[in-house]
Amino acid sequence: MNLEKRIEAFSVLGIILRDSLGNKKSDYHSGISEVIEKQQFINKWFTPDNVRAAISAIAGTLTAENLRKWTDNYPSLRAQTTPLKIGLIFAGNVPAVGFHDYMSVLISGNNLIAKTSSKDPDLLPFFHKILCDINPDFLSHAGFTSGMLSGFDAVIATGSNNTARYFEYYFGKYPNIIRKNRSSVAIIDGTESDREVELLGKDIFSYFGLGCRNVSKIYLPRGYEISRLTDRWSEYSGCINHSGYANNYDYNKAVYLINRQNFHDTGYILIKEDSSLSSPVAVLHMEYYDTAEDLNLHLKNNKDNFQCVVGRNHVPFGRSQMPDLWDYADGIDTLDFLLKKNFAGIL
Repeated sequence: MNLEKRIEAFSVLGIILRDSLGNKKSDYHSGISEVIEKQQFINKWFTPDNVRAAISAIAGTLTAENLRKWTDNYPSLRAQTTPLKIGLIFAGNVPAVGFHDYMSVLISGNNLIAKTSSKDPDLLPFFHKILCDINPDFLSHAGFTSGMLSGFDAVIATGSNNTARYFEYYFGKYPNIIRKNRSSVAIIDGTESDREVELLGKDIFSYFGLGCRNVSKIYLPRGYEISRLTDRWSEYSGCINHSGYANNYDYNKAVYLINRQNFHDTGYILIKEDSSLSSPVAVLHMEYYDTAEDLNLHLKNNKDNFQCVVGRNHVPFGRSQMPDLWDYADGIDTLDFLLKKNFAGIL
């Protein structure tokens, strides 16, 4: 199967997903609706709205134009080579969060052996079934398991800092990409429009803030009034009706009250001045800066801890969870890794 056929299959997958989300009748409409509704019973954080949003973000990138723009940067993709077996270990914090790795392996002409997360066991195999309906040649290029991985040539694994140590111990002798915790932040300079502030709320509250691309901390110019932000986020207040989110909100609020720590309470999120980049669910950290030069130096010194930075001259407000195909997690070029083909004498 050449690159053009792989691109065509993924672009058709995008059409099917977009049509199904847009309520256009198709052979897959009822199946996609069913799988969206089912996920909340497997993982309470995967509400239908969240699953729909994740599928929509994926579908939006799967156009022939985007796929060609992405793959045109890698001329060797058109070469016929012996495929490698790539082991994939998926996280389960956001619906179908491993889709880009899955697609990168297949678009590069390699084979994958994927370990699904117990928190998200259905979505990627479901997408793969549709892809195989589109082009049956993909049937022999992928396998999914909930058990141990074996028989692979290289590994791409995503998890927490704790699981990364486990991954490094077991997979360190293989060519690998092992991803750890990263955080995303937003910069406010004080000139943002009301609409930009509203869109920042999407970066914070989508998926209940569980994704590494969710903004967990904001930087504000000293003297900036928090209410200028929170007054524009009321549309996200419904997250407090989710039991898991509400439990986190109540717990963190109790801890802050007992410890007599200052925080701003909106009734659905707690905003606390804190130097930490990562914040608990239902909490947003904030930090004031005095000059743009000070902030830029701070960002430079912490760049390896950021998944993305939202703000003017950075990722646009509202798009942190909508990366392009060429926006690689942790800034590591997955396709370049997969195309090296000189893994420890494998080929």
